[in-house]
Amino acid sequence: MKFEEQFTSYHLDVLKEIGNIGAGNAATSLSKLLQRKIDMKVPSVRVVGFDEVMDIVGGAERTIVSVFLRIEGDAPGNMFFIMSPGQASRFVRHMTGEQEFDFNAPPYSELSLSSVQELGNILSGSYLSSMSDFTQLSLYPSVPSIAIDMVGAVLSFGLLELSQVSDYAIVIDTTFVDEEYQEEEVKGHFFLLPDPASFETIFASLGVSSNES
Repeated sequence: MKFEEQFTSYHLDVLKEIGNIGAGNAATSLSKLLQRKIDMKVPSVRVVGFDEVMDIVGGAERTIVSVFLRIEGDAPGNMFFIMSPGQASRFVRHMTGEQEFDFNAPPYSELSLSSVQELGNILSGSYLSSMSDFTQLSLYPSVPSIAIDMVGAVLSFGLLELSQVSDYAIVIDTTFVDEEYQEEEVKGHFFLLPDPASFETIFASLGVSSNES
């Protein structure tokens, strides 16, 4: 039996609940930062093989805006928050008021890059705090870095730089809505790629064995 096939609807519901609580905490933080109400939700959470990750965001050659960080603590790993250039540009315009900003038209202002980095800080901190509460593991993020590049280059760099090989990823789909722009949702994908030993640590705390049988 493959590892991902061992997950019951209960286990995936727990992962989704972790994501929803993290999204709620992130929405509160973003609302305070922007001084207006932000709603966030997690429409789905999946556990997928690493080879599926690139397909989820459109293929290895698609250009993306990514926030990458390293997870430290009891279950080390890598984390990526990925948006299309269009979605990331929409977020920057909402956050900074730079209505002409476009990630497809470099160079980028320091303010725009800082806003995406802060989004990564808020989301990662909120999701890891939620996961720590459920698993009783100590998890905390490094300082995030930003990349605007093709999917294959971004993901490969984040993994190869640290000499880690992840077989599976937790995918947390994320959408958020600014109450001033109700007709527009900003959508992104959160990928949690624990180090090989860490995956067993995380899921053992949720009652799932990572040993194939």
